Amino acid sequence: MHDGSIQTSPAAARRHGWPQRVAHSIGDAPVTFIWLTVLFSTTAVQHLLPRWHLLRLLRKDSTNLHQLASDPIRVLITSLLWIDGFVWWPYLVVFCLFLAPAERWLGSLRFVIAGLIAHVVATCLSEGFLYWQIQESAVSPRYLNARDIGVSYVVVGIVGLLTYRIARPWRWLYLALVLGSCGAAVLLVNPMFTQVGHLCAALVGLACYPLARGRPARPLDPSRLLHLRRSRLPAA
Repeated sequence: MHDGSIQTSPAAARRHGWPQRVAHSIGDAPVTFIWLTVLFSTTAVQHLLPRWHLLRLLRKDSTNLHQLASDPIRVLITSLLWIDGFVWWPYLVVFCLFLAPAERWLGSLRFVIAGLIAHVVATCLSEGFLYWQIQESAVSPRYLNARDIGVSYVVVGIVGLLTYRIARPWRWLYLALVLGSCGAAVLLVNPMFTQVGHLCAALVGLACYPLARGRPARPLDPSRLLHLRRSRLPAA
């Protein structure tokens, strides 16, 4: 006898439940997705403004040597509100793959502290390297007012800190990839201040281990995730 209730298959339940899962995922990483929304808005502004006006605005908000000497706090903040370019969607991918999981793991406060430490320290060290290059006549003095905006130092710092989220022995492979990619850009090519900043940010992220110590989440084990994925596949 049918009791009148509607039977829903597990697959259908998963399909109907995806909006709730997306909302829950966003709610667990509010800083990441608010920041991503701000970047979407400022990227739209980049497309709308006349080029001369945009270049003037971005130089004003850049963490270059001139602006750091005159208004450091302001530019350290405003430089985080722009992407270096006109294409936003790669940042969506990177934020979802790295920053959102890091915020859920660390908590929003520790996440913000780690990101800001990486941003400030990497900016100061990279601009110090640039100043040394200018003094040694290795680059033109016009770089005193170079455009230097974007979120990459925060992203790379958080990517470095995520090393402690990964289970051994995969952790060492991940660490080698992070430091190898950042270090190769400095050692194998003629490094500019941005490449030096990325390497510094990765090292600062690793140095932020005290912020990751004691977090309750189980270390991420890629082999375990692969096993779970295979176990969910239908049998042949």
